[in-house]
Amino acid sequence: MNKVELLAPAGDLEKLKWAFHYGADAVYIGGRDYSLRANAKNFSLEDIKSAVNYAHKLNKKVYVTMNIIYHNEDYKDIEKYIKELDSIGVDAVIVSDIGCINLIKKIAPNLEIHLSTQASCLNKMSAKFYKNLGVKRIVLGREANKDDIKDIIKYNNIDVECFVHGAMCSSLSGRCVLSNYMTNRDSNRGGCAQICRWDFDLYGKEKIDSTTKFTMCSKDLQMIKYIKDMIDIGVKSFKVEGRMRSIYYISTVLYVYRRVIDEYLSKGNDFNLDPNYIKILSKVANRDSVPQFFDKHPGVDEQYYLGRQENSNQDFLGIVLDYKDDMITMEVRNYFKLGDEVEVFGPNTPTFKLKIERLIDEDGINIDVARHPKQILKIPCKTEVKKYDIIRIKYIF
Repeated sequence: MNKVELLAPAGDLEKLKWAFHYGADAVYIGGRDYSLRANAKNFSLEDIKSAVNYAHKLNKKVYVTMNIIYHNEDYKDIEKYIKELDSIGVDAVIVSDIGCINLIKKIAPNLEIHLSTQASCLNKMSAKFYKNLGVKRIVLGREANKDDIKDIIKYNNIDVECFVHGAMCSSLSGRCVLSNYMTNRDSNRGGCAQICRWDFDLYGKEKIDSTTKFTMCSKDLQMIKYIKDMIDIGVKSFKVEGRMRSIYYISTVLYVYRRVIDEYLSKGNDFNLDPNYIKILSKVANRDSVPQFFDKHPGVDEQYYLGRQENSNQDFLGIVLDYKDDMITMEVRNYFKLGDEVEVFGPNTPTFKLKIERLIDEDGINIDVARHPKQILKIPCKTEVKKYDIIRIKYIF
């Protein structure tokens, strides 16, 4: 079977390093301009250069988003920016605007172009149009189903990238103007206020008196059950959404998808999906996640209509900093206490259960509770762990 790419979001250099550590083959990042995640830290040109150098030493790739909807003023300094990205050696730029695509082909003809999902490419003729413009990869809209994807690949013989995990848009990808209308924040230029997640009153001829608010929010996307099918029809890149997400979320999601992809590529017809992977993905975020459009048209079970509860996820307990003499040195992230059973996992550490029998602070004092984020503690552990392994609450045992 052909090797496929696991593509991760990186909101900053720290997240980029964690993404690579937990199995990403490539990352997509946003610069300070022309990127749709205006509230992320994003990367200066110096940061992008550092990211590319770091990635290429690992034989991995960096793609830079330039996928806003462009207005005339956005072209003022863009030629300089494109040339800088080209000289830095980024592996591709992700673009939705036709004028920008033409400009890149003119001034940086060797710079690879990926069509952003913001272009809402969902059929083989649109894909052909963009291929003829010089686009090397199509990032399909999340609304493409299995037959759509298969036909696009077969008709165009072009690399296709599909989202496999993360947030969904309640509108067609790249076509929402709710945020513009209600808050004057342009969702297609990096300012989405996520209006679709607001709670609304219901009206007939007049307001309906109800304690339940109406919502139109889609549940998140989770494609873990269909990775096999996506590989079989020729999808080349599997994209995780979430440049604003935590290192815990990104690491956990990548940990699962990396294993599922590799297990299927190595085992082929003998592959069976471990149901524990679904449990992990279902617990790592605070919204439900479902396949959405791939296998059927979404219905009531794929949306939130009558309210939802999004509790803050406190499952991330800490990071392993060192392991020596049967003792973990860790950095605390969330509350836990003596007697708790937790899990430890990492890129090269099979998930295992650990009971907290001692907690020792930096002064060598035994304590009962870990309650301070970034506190350094030691806990005894007979199983060897590695730096940057993660400790979380018990998920699967």
